[in-house]
Amino acid sequence: MLLPILSILALVALDQLTKYLATCYLAPVGSAPFLPGIMELRYVLNDGMAFSMLSGARWLLIAVTTVAMAIMLFYLLHERKKLSRLEAFSLVLIIGGGIGNLIDRVRFGYVVDFFATTFVDFAIFNVADCFVTVGVVLLMASILFQEFCKNKKSAALGEKKPCGEDEVSPQPQNCPQEKSDG
Repeated sequence: MLLPILSILALVALDQLTKYLATCYLAPVGSAPFLPGIMELRYVLNDGMAFSMLSGARWLLIAVTTVAMAIMLFYLLHERKKLSRLEAFSLVLIIGGGIGNLIDRVRFGYVVDFFATTFVDFAIFNVADCFVTVGVVLLMASILFQEFCKNKKSAALGEKKPCGEDEVSPQPQNCPQEKSDG
């Protein structure tokens, strides 16, 4: 139980440190080159969520994020023995990133963003956003992989699919034939 909590705290600390550094060193100059042709550092205050959606809805964003993080943290801590390592790691990333941005919203009413892609017009983002995005992608990959393995195992064991799930036959096997009244 201690490792997930410490990991989340480390991610939050890293996120807060990068935002502090961006505020101290990037805010006075506005922007600075980072990876030429790919990304620059650009100081932006975002009072919305991704792509500045729900701009100005501070308390709604705080409430929704707080509830979502509490549910995920509860699930992570109470169901961790049922979770794969990838699922647990994914939740740690999502929770750490969510809490990192939540701290900014509560303290300041906005989130400090500073990574700006230059090769494509995209939202400016921060380290917490990276944690959440990577966590969600890994969680989806884990779920899809588990479903793939479960379906492959079922097929190898010759298990029949439930009524309506047969891909070969136009009329699902093991289902009663429809009677016509005409």
